[in-house]
Amino acid sequence: MAKRKVDTENRGFQTRWESEYMFTKVAGKPVCLLCGESVAVLKEYNLRRHYETKHADKNKNMDMEQRLQKAEELKRGLKSRQALFKKAKSQGQAAVKASFILAEEIAKSARPFTEGDFIKNCMIKVCDEVCPEKRQLFLNVSLSRNTIAERVDQLSINLKEQLVKKGKDFIAYSLAVDESTDISDIAQLSIFIRGVDSSLSVTEEFLALRPMHGTTTGHDLYEEVSRCVNEMELPWEKLVGLTTDGAPAMCGHRSGLVAKIREKMQEENATGELTAYHCIIHQEALCGKALKMEHVMSIITRTVNFIRAKGLNHRQFKAFLTELETEHGDLPYHTEVRWLSQGKVLQRCFELREEICLFLDSKGKDTTQLRDEMFLCEMAFLCDITSHLNAINLQLQGRDRVISDMYSTVKAFKTKLTLWETQMRKENLSHFPSCQTMKEKLSTSAFPSTQLADKIGMLTTDFRHRFADFEAQKSRLELLGNPFAVDVESSPPNLQMELIDLQCNDALREKYAAVGAAEFARFLPGTMPQLRIQAAQTLSMFGSTYLCEQLFSLMNLNKTSHRSRLTAEHLHSILRISSAQSLTPNIDELVEKMGHHQVSPSTSNK
Repeated sequence: MAKRKVDTENRGFQTRWESEYMFTKVAGKPVCLLCGESVAVLKEYNLRRHYETKHADKNKNMDMEQRLQKAEELKRGLKSRQALFKKAKSQGQAAVKASFILAEEIAKSARPFTEGDFIKNCMIKVCDEVCPEKRQLFLNVSLSRNTIAERVDQLSINLKEQLVKKGKDFIAYSLAVDESTDISDIAQLSIFIRGVDSSLSVTEEFLALRPMHGTTTGHDLYEEVSRCVNEMELPWEKLVGLTTDGAPAMCGHRSGLVAKIREKMQEENATGELTAYHCIIHQEALCGKALKMEHVMSIITRTVNFIRAKGLNHRQFKAFLTELETEHGDLPYHTEVRWLSQGKVLQRCFELREEICLFLDSKGKDTTQLRDEMFLCEMAFLCDITSHLNAINLQLQGRDRVISDMYSTVKAFKTKLTLWETQMRKENLSHFPSCQTMKEKLSTSAFPSTQLADKIGMLTTDFRHRFADFEAQKSRLELLGNPFAVDVESSPPNLQMELIDLQCNDALREKYAAVGAAEFARFLPGTMPQLRIQAAQTLSMFGSTYLCEQLFSLMNLNKTSHRSRLTAEHLHSILRISSAQSLTPNIDELVEKMGHHQVSPSTSNK
């Protein structure tokens, strides 16, 4: 479309028009100082016509000097109003930003939305004492329940938009999926994503929490996961791994989640094959069952329950320990769901075994089993081996864990088990301090080293069986863990040439030694595209469902018996904010989007 003629005339505002027609220039447009109207086209004729039509009678008796003074006064008044407007706008934006910041903190701390009113009352009381002249500024910050709920949803949407944007750059991604039940008996499906972009930077974030009100079959799980992947606009061919809790609905060969996703990838003509893993941490915890020492644990559990279940017994036991001046003043409970608690209970019971027997004797309880030397040897062994299992469990926990490092940890533990079995048969108890203590105190019978070595052998066998799927991926994991030690000849043909170039590059070898395996992948040059793709796929894999379990803990903190009516949408928003790792809400962008929104004092007091 051709330009209008006035656009090419470059007309400029003339200073004399201020006194003659009472006009000034604001943001490139002529604005009347008397009525505030603007004129579309900057022409003297238009300004004169406006003045003579609407204001000529008001100023007809003024001379030129009076007109100049009048124009200056009106200009000063206009500037004052503009400054006031800018200040009000700035204060309004600050109030909105403050409400976003506090809403984020409320969500992260698992506080109810109504805490906003409490926080505001505290702020006002502090303000009245410290800076009473700024009371109105604090009143303008809206922290009502509805406002906090709205802000939390907006923050969550912003985080999701950031994740979707990052997802478009992923060259490989994996999912971690687990299912649990909340306080309202609603099944909740937790889904996390771990994606790697072309620069080999890893993004590990919460994807979704899906409530499942009906059945939780493999098909139901697949429908929810599929919906999440499609909402994220992620291509199925870039899906590399799926880590689950190993339940039949997850891993069923025909109708489980894994099988359904593999079918979907075939329908989408995905070239890669999905690698499915059973959570390493869960596997390790299940391995402890292979010891078959439930009889020992049941006796200890009954003993602890007798002491802790009744308030009188518990108080008397603590007073008894205080009287004896023992190192420990109480016994902890053991919960089956909390795997690490078993080791703590065993350790404490073993250290207080004599005091526990004395207390039970005073209560008229039979302590024959607790004093039996074979039982004490088994308890000492269970105490030590559980301590070792807990140590590896803690090593496997945490965010941003690289699967190759987790595999190395498990591999090292299997080697330790072999060593411990050999040493136990020789009655070398260097790594079993509780057993060493019992051996020194045995009166008649010999220490049952052979039976306990057989137990370690059973544990070793179970470890090999449960981690067989990781052994199948050994070459891929070692390629990321230490590419300089990989046998080139046994590697896939598409990697062999690049591996030779890598292993012969001294500069890259030095970089690997300096930064370690996980960080080194990012330094692979662009001339090694196959190695970079292989590294991206391995880096994207989840070794465990630790993040899902952690999310369920956050869920239980938020959705309690006092907040059981918390909606699925609000729970989802809260968990997205509180579990965010590499993403942070862009609050400035959200404030800008609200478009000069200001909260009136009457609204903020509601």
